Amino acid sequence: MGHILIVDDDADIRALLKYNLEKEGYSTDEAEHGEMALALINNKRPDLILLDVMMPVMDGIITCEQIKSNPNTQDIIVCFLTARGEDYSQIAGLDAGGDDYIAKPIKPKVLLSRINALIRRTHKDGPMVLADKFKNELYIDRETHLVHIKGNSLQLPRKEFELLSLLASKPNMVFKREVILSKVWGTDVIVGDRTIDVHVRKLREKIGNSYIHTIKGVGYKFTQNKEL
Repeated sequence: MGHILIVDDDADIRALLKYNLEKEGYSTDEAEHGEMALALINNKRPDLILLDVMMPVMDGIITCEQIKSNPNTQDIIVCFLTARGEDYSQIAGLDAGGDDYIAKPIKPKVLLSRINALIRRTHKDGPMVLADKFKNELYIDRETHLVHIKGNSLQLPRKEFELLSLLASKPNMVFKREVILSKVWGTDVIVGDRTIDVHVRKLREKIGNSYIHTIKGVGYKFTQNKEL
């Protein structure tokens, strides 16, 4: 099934998650805080990390930032565990590179459904698959901050690169406008919807019109199949 790392300072929550995940067929490891989690990742790479936001020693936001900034671990799925109503924590977690979040108190059926969907989606459309499929056409190199397309290399402005990287991180998934604004521009900067449209237009001028699709009234998606 897969290997999942549970990171939470509450032993009862870890026990609950461990029981339900192993009952589903997953193998698990546990950590009480971020530093312990990073050490465990170096020894045994998980497919997904369930990461609490508020923890001693190293909290979930900092832990996620370190995971996602490391080329060796950046493609590991990170799903935050947030207390009900923690809107700031949810947004901060996604800004830090988190892939999803689950609200506490945790409902086992919701947890398993979300995890199964995340793992299926990432295995099908994840960054490494994207790189392989586009190596002769379009490839986003996050280390050099370059986009390679049809033998040419493009140095995009920072926000254009971040927008393209976000959309391409989950091909065929529709990103809502509010999610794009939050993850690319952040919550401290006030920008309008037209800002996204302008950046998409500039990207299309540089990489062509076939990759980024407008979903009217919702947002944008990136597709691997140019004929879709």
